Amino acid sequence: MVKAFEGRRVLITGHTGFKGSWLTLWLHRLGASVSGYSLAPPTDPNLFEAADVASVLVHHFTDDVRNASALSSALQQTEPELVFHLAAQPLVSVGYADPVLTYGSNVMGTVHLLEAARSCPSVRAVVVVTSDKCYAIGDHNEAFCEGDRLGGPDPYASSKSCAELVTESFRSSYWQKDDCPSVATVRAGNILGGGDWAADRLVPDLVRARTQNLELTIRSPDAIRPWQHVLDALHGYLLLAEQLLTEGHPWAEAWNFGPDSEAMKPVQSVVDAMDAHWPNEQEKLVTAEAPAFEETQILRLDSSKARDRLGWEPRLSFQETIEWTAEWYRQFAAGRDMARHTRAKLAAFEDRL
Repeated sequence: MVKAFEGRRVLITGHTGFKGSWLTLWLHRLGASVSGYSLAPPTDPNLFEAADVASVLVHHFTDDVRNASALSSALQQTEPELVFHLAAQPLVSVGYADPVLTYGSNVMGTVHLLEAARSCPSVRAVVVVTSDKCYAIGDHNEAFCEGDRLGGPDPYASSKSCAELVTESFRSSYWQKDDCPSVATVRAGNILGGGDWAADRLVPDLVRARTQNLELTIRSPDAIRPWQHVLDALHGYLLLAEQLLTEGHPWAEAWNFGPDSEAMKPVQSVVDAMDAHWPNEQEKLVTAEAPAFEETQILRLDSSKARDRLGWEPRLSFQETIEWTAEWYRQFAAGRDMARHTRAKLAAFEDRL
């Protein structure tokens, strides 16, 4: 994996977000020439600024993926060989509140990115990041496999399944010849890790409650989710991107990257584990209330294809994921150098590969 990206020109959409910031720093460590296209950082504070991600970028475009001409211009200017498409409206709650924004960003944003890639001769591979929420739930209680039916009862989930369908359509319509780009989609579990401050997400809400002396309200404490560290998911994306660049079309498919079964735990387990790794006797009572919108109670991913074909597997256990996450926020709250700490965690993760 190290040599596969050395000297490669890479464009990341959504590079100012949580996952995008970690991915930008990692690709830079691997020797890639990284550019980014995104809106301004979505929260204050944010990982992009805390870890000084801008310092490693060759080009930094600030615009919306709904702006097709600006996105196409960014690709033409940077001439990337590899594109990671992460830019999206990422929250279920915002999907309910603003479905037009959600579909515009997640569906038409994907259309604009793929069309821009189709018109850019330098592009050899594209990784489109969707979500584990893209599957049609119904009465399905088993772990979802890549071939399971797509769907989604809410605007966010639906928009992600639409992004999957859009990508498959472009792939089958335009990119079947050997000399065409190889395009894949990736579906990860519930991502944890330092530097996420999004609203209506469990760990960011917990951190805000801890640092601002607020009461924490959690939705659906018994709901089971596939929790995993951001670097485990990104490791899967990078392994896949390597194959897309070097081997091409046989790898141009949908891929799940989820945790081991031991990390598929109730929401309450994350709260308890964070408390264990970041004790605070002054923390206000955690209360639960009925969710304001419908959510799936049990969600599991089957990642056997990634394990068998890519040799990917999670490197951090559930407890290690929580420990690394809590440590990052503790360091931030203490005013430490987060650019240095974030890069140190990347190095520590690489030591496990």
